[in-house]
Amino acid sequence: MLENIETYFDEFPARWKVAKLLFQRGFQVRDDGKIVSGNIEIPHSQIAKEVDVGRRAVDETAETILSVPQLKRIYANLRQTYSLEEIARQENLGVIVIVPEDPHEKGILFRVAKEVYEHNLEILQVFAEHPSMSTEPKLTIILEKKCPPTLIERLQKLEGIRHIILC
Repeated sequence: MLENIETYFDEFPARWKVAKLLFQRGFQVRDDGKIVSGNIEIPHSQIAKEVDVGRRAVDETAETILSVPQLKRIYANLRQTYSLEEIARQENLGVIVIVPEDPHEKGILFRVAKEVYEHNLEILQVFAEHPSMSTEPKLTIILEKKCPPTLIERLQKLEGIRHIILC
C-alpha cells in the first residue's frame, strides 16, 4: 500500500517523508487540510519538525492528499492504535518478536498462535507488519505473562522463522 502512495510523491521527497509519517502514525487529513489524531489537531510545524522538512511541505502534502480521491479515502480513514509493547516489562507481560525468513510466507501467525494456545497463554495483542509497509517486517505478540522456556523452544523449531526476540 505504501508503494502505491509513494507514486504520488515520486518527485517530491519532502512530501513523501510527510505522507509516510502520517500513514505510519495513523494521522488523518481532514477536508480542511488539518492533520488530526481523532479530534486532536497536530500543527503542521510539528509534523515538519519531526521529519525535518519545511512546514510548507506539510501543507503541500495535505493538499495533494485531498486532491487525489484514492489518497483522500486512505488518509481520511486512518486511525492510531495503542501498543502494550513499551509497558510490557513493567507489567510483567510477555513480548515475542518473530522475524520471518520470508515475510510473504503465509501461516506464520497461525503456527505461532497455535503454540501459544497449546501453552495455555492468552494473547493480549498482535502486530503484524506487511512487507509492503515495512523494510524489516516482523510479528510482535504481547502475552498475558512471560514466555515459558518450553514455548520459546517450540517457536524456534517452527518452519519459516529466521529468529525470535524476547523483550
